[in-house]
Amino acid sequence: MTPLRAPTVDWPAAGRWAAAVVPAGPTPSAAEAAEVVATLRDAAERAYPVARSASGLEAALEAPGAVGEPARVLVVDRAGWSRAAAASFAALAADRRMPGTTAQAGAILALLATRVLGQYDPYSAAAAADADAAADAGRPGRLLLVAPNVLASERAMGVPPADFRLWVCVHEQTHALQFAAAPWLAGFVRAELAALLDEVEHTPPAQEVGQVLLGLLRALRGEAGRDWSLLDALPAGQRERVERMTAAMSLLEGHADVTMDAASRAIPQVDTLRRRMEARRSSTAVGDRLLRRLLGLDAKLAQYRNGAAFVREVRRLGGPDALDAAWTGPEHLPRPGEIADARAWLRRVA
Repeated sequence: MTPLRAPTVDWPAAGRWAAAVVPAGPTPSAAEAAEVVATLRDAAERAYPVARSASGLEAALEAPGAVGEPARVLVVDRAGWSRAAAASFAALAADRRMPGTTAQAGAILALLATRVLGQYDPYSAAAAADADAAADAGRPGRLLLVAPNVLASERAMGVPPADFRLWVCVHEQTHALQFAAAPWLAGFVRAELAALLDEVEHTPPAQEVGQVLLGLLRALRGEAGRDWSLLDALPAGQRERVERMTAAMSLLEGHADVTMDAASRAIPQVDTLRRRMEARRSSTAVGDRLLRRLLGLDAKLAQYRNGAAFVREVRRLGGPDALDAAWTGPEHLPRPGEIADARAWLRRVA
């Protein structure tokens, strides 16, 4: 007898729900809003050649099969991002069941919509029918810039808007270039998620809950180590798959952060921007800490930092072109243990 499982997510409904409840954010005048939209579009256009030059992806972008067309840029509000993100999740998951409820997914989208500055989406409307085929056909995804969040962040950090907007766009254009240089990457992420969802589908709910409760109990007793997380409560196969995906995401996020900071010729205040961004990311305010923990943003920050350290160490040890191998196929992506051991990755892919 097949065990009963929790309801699964209706992503379009989750996107509509999140769009309806998310706060609008800063409310500039009509003229100010138009200026933000126009300058973000301009920054995204100017960021493309900057990111291409600073990312070290030139060779991969010239290789056969690489996507040559830049990503389509959309400047959106928080509600627009919520709907777009829901559509991306739906396309990414295809017809597979995703655990959770529509209300839970909508609540998470609404919270994330207040924080995300930008996002590269390889599973956009043009690719929604078949992400793998879309990537193979050389169709780019779309780059979303969340105007009210960019405006709120630059005000909170007290940084020059022009520099900050270009800096953010360099990060997002780097992600677009990563997927263009490695057109297999969208399919890899989708396949890994599909396999993880299949494994979750065949794990009895009682077993899932029991593992989480046991892990929490051991953590409370001090038996699980100070670094215990919910990841440790997953079955071994699921945990290993999540760790592989995390290593890949660490490479992508770290590489984009390194590229942002390499754009000093175009953005003279890079060092100031980095210091203030790190301070904002690491805020110790209770509300910020709780929100980061709830949304998994602490893990995301670790991806930025660990991935950036990996990229810098690979280039220090192997030279400026040493990272090129990472974009040639999924077998050359860093493995979980290699993110903290660049020498091991270089030995394996040499």
